[in-house]
Amino acid sequence: MTRFVGLLYSISLPDGKRVLNAPLCGLLEALGHSEVTALLATGNVVFTASETDPRVIEKAFEPAFAEAFGRHIDFIVREGERWERLVAVNPFAEQSEADGSHVAVRVMREPVTTEAQRLFEDRASETEIVRVIDGDPWIYFGDGAAGSKLAGVLTSRRTGIGTSRNWNTVRKIADAL
Repeated sequence: MTRFVGLLYSISLPDGKRVLNAPLCGLLEALGHSEVTALLATGNVVFTASETDPRVIEKAFEPAFAEAFGRHIDFIVREGERWERLVAVNPFAEQSEADGSHVAVRVMREPVTTEAQRLFEDRASETEIVRVIDGDPWIYFGDGAAGSKLAGVLTSRRTGIGTSRNWNTVRKIADAL
């Protein structure tokens, strides 16, 4: 049995509804996973699975989610050990300590492309720093993410399938593992 982290790209559903933690956990349990815990009501779950391949879990989850909730939403899955490595490589430790909401990582399904890295560099302001580590872009938003041109390009269409979490959330997920 392997511990995993699962991240929904969005919790917004048709008609302005949102994915709630209990139905999200129930769906994962219906798919055969156990010890499911949702965190922060923002589409973050930690769970145990007999399957060892995150892509197999994603491919089973996404159509089941679409059927249950009426909308496809990308679901990014990482092994618990890989999540712990993600936490350990944070290139903005000092900034994270000062204000974890100004540091974010975009957790990617596949490593970010060179083209996307150039897009990040082009859009980053003087107060923003981007570092790609193990295929995931880490971003320090010196003035916060609100209003950032860089934050505006962090979409699946522009940079590949992934979802962003700030450092505070990343740590809470690690603690739940």
